[in-house]
Amino acid sequence: MNDATVELELLDRERILAGLTETARTWLSRLEVHPALDSTNDYLLTKVGADWPSGAVCLTEQQQAGRGRLGRSWLSPFAACLAGSLLWRFPLPASALSGLSLATGIAVARALRNFGVAEVGLKWPNDVWWRGRKLGGILLESGGGPGAFAVVAGVGLNVALPSPVAAAIDQPWVDLWEILGVERISRNRLAALLISELIETFVRFQQGGFADLAAEWAEFDRVAGRRVRLTLPNATLTGIARGVDATGALLLETADGRLQPCVGGEISLRLES
Repeated sequence: MNDATVELELLDRERILAGLTETARTWLSRLEVHPALDSTNDYLLTKVGADWPSGAVCLTEQQQAGRGRLGRSWLSPFAACLAGSLLWRFPLPASALSGLSLATGIAVARALRNFGVAEVGLKWPNDVWWRGRKLGGILLESGGGPGAFAVVAGVGLNVALPSPVAAAIDQPWVDLWEILGVERISRNRLAALLISELIETFVRFQQGGFADLAAEWAEFDRVAGRRVRLTLPNATLTGIARGVDATGALLLETADGRLQPCVGGEISLRLES
């Protein structure tokens, strides 16, 4: 790509606040925008024990030690991505939060669709795709401390990656600059849409769990009906993905025709040709 054609927009806290939905404004407890952080997830995890309330959001122009699932690094050059995290305290036991990662993916996909990204999809359990290439990722982590069970949901989206950074990515990827074909991408509008969808989805999840969202997952599911390979810590499974159940578990049709539920965690999914 020609980096000179991309006009970067810096994050503006007031502009983001102005773009939030009424529900998001009601539940948002704090919004911070930083020029650089090691990781927005790490930053908010340190605030869990400090009794920061539910609805705290942290955004950064650059993540210097961002990470994805399974310990992978996540590249976030200055103003070239949208990187942020949401802290939420659920008045529920951890066992009731099954499917929250998928619900987060639905929120991100909704925000991107509203931003004008047609064909946005999700790869179980938490990759954001566009035409088979990775546009973003999600990482959920839990924190200790008193009170309700705390979760930090981190989201990273490729906006306009510089060529040297893009060359280091080891999988098919895409950014919004390529998808939308415009010279200026409003990261502030995207941030407002993303925060609004995340908060509204978490409120809904808190009330009804993933079962209320399972049907919507099917709209964005780009794995269903395809042959996949699941790599678990101690085993490898192959079969055909058949969507998810009410808990967010992937339903894998095995060679003998059984449907085997597979939960997230330390599972890596790859499509087989």
